[in-house]
Amino acid sequence: MSARSQRDTADAVESLNLAPALRDCLSPGVIIVNQQGQVLTCTPEAARFLGLPQGKLKQLSQLPVSLQPGIRNVLTAQANSSTQDLSLPRDARHTRNLHVNVNPLHSNTESLQALVVLSDITGLRQIEQTVIRLDRLATIGTLSASMAHEIKNALVAVKTFVDLLLEKNKDAELAGIVGREMNRVNSIVRQLLKFSSPAGPTRSTVRLHDVLEHSLRMVQHQLDGKLISINRSFNATPDAVQGDDCQLEQVFVNLFLNAIEATGDNGTLTVATELVSKLPPDSALPKPADQPHVRVIVADTGIGIEPDHIECMFEPFFTTKANGTGLGLPITKRIVQEHNGLITVQSEPKKGTTFSIHLPAGNKDH
Repeated sequence: MSARSQRDTADAVESLNLAPALRDCLSPGVIIVNQQGQVLTCTPEAARFLGLPQGKLKQLSQLPVSLQPGIRNVLTAQANSSTQDLSLPRDARHTRNLHVNVNPLHSNTESLQALVVLSDITGLRQIEQTVIRLDRLATIGTLSASMAHEIKNALVAVKTFVDLLLEKNKDAELAGIVGREMNRVNSIVRQLLKFSSPAGPTRSTVRLHDVLEHSLRMVQHQLDGKLISINRSFNATPDAVQGDDCQLEQVFVNLFLNAIEATGDNGTLTVATELVSKLPPDSALPKPADQPHVRVIVADTGIGIEPDHIECMFEPFFTTKANGTGLGLPITKRIVQEHNGLITVQSEPKKGTTFSIHLPAGNKDH
C-alpha cells in the first residue's frame, strides 16, 4: 500500500474516533493577558490548541495574528467582549477549529486584563459532517427503493421481449450472456429494494479471473469505440475467493466504465491480479487481513483525479461528471467491504488512475 493510501486509511480511522475531539471540546484552554501585552497565564490545553510549547507563551504578539485584535479591543475597552471562530493548522494536512471568547477580567492588584477562553470545536464539526452524511445516506435509501420499484415493473416487460427474441435467435453464447445479465439486473434491483436493511452477499467460491473476463466482455464495445487496448496480467494462483459473483461483477464493470470514460483514444486499460500473503497492519481491516488476499488492479492512462478530490471519491453524490450521480463508487466500496475487502485509489492528474482491490483468498475448503 502506498504512503498516500496509508494516510487516507489512518484519516478514516481517526474520523471515527471522536473521543479525543470531544475531550478537547469539553476541556477549554485559558489565557490571561494584561494591558502591557504580557501573558500571565496559559493552560496546557491552550498551548496545545495553539501548537506552542508549554511555558513558551510570554507575549501577546506570540499569539496568532488573527486572534490579537479581539484581545486588544477588550484590553483598551473598545469592546466589552469578543467572539470569533478561528482555524489553525494542526499539521501539514489538517486544521484545528477553535471558538474564542475574550472577556475583561478585573483584578484588585492589576489593571484591566483579558480572559481568553479557547474551545476546540473540531469534534463538533466532525459530528456535524457525520450527521449530514447519514442524512444523505437515508435519502439514498428512500430514493433507491422508489427507483428500484419502477425499474422492477419495467423489467418484467423487458424480460418478456428478450425471451421472445432469444427464441428466434438460438445463439447459445448470446442467450447465456443475456440471461446472466438479466439475472444481474434483477439482483441489483432486489438489493435496492432492501437498501434500508441490506443483506450480505450470497457467498460461494468465485474464480476472480472468470468474473474479470466476463466483466471485460460487458464493456468490450466501448473499448473498441475508443481504440483502448487491454493489458491483462492475471497472476493470482489460486484466484478463488468467497463472494457473490454478480456483486463482484458490478464492482469491476463500474471500475472499467469509469476507466474507459477517463481514457482518451489509444489509451490503455490494465487489469492485473496477484496473490499477496497478507495486508499491512495499518490497513484497518478486521481479522481476514492476516490471511492471503487476491489483489485486483484496475489502472488506466486517463485524465487522472485531482488531489483534492481523492478523499471524496467514495462519498455519496460526489461526482466530477456532468451527468454523473455520484453513487457508483460508494456502492462499489460497500460491496467490497461486504466481502471483507479493501479498495484504495491512487491517481495523478493527466497520467492516470489505479484502483486496488484486496479480497480474502481461498474457498470453503481452506
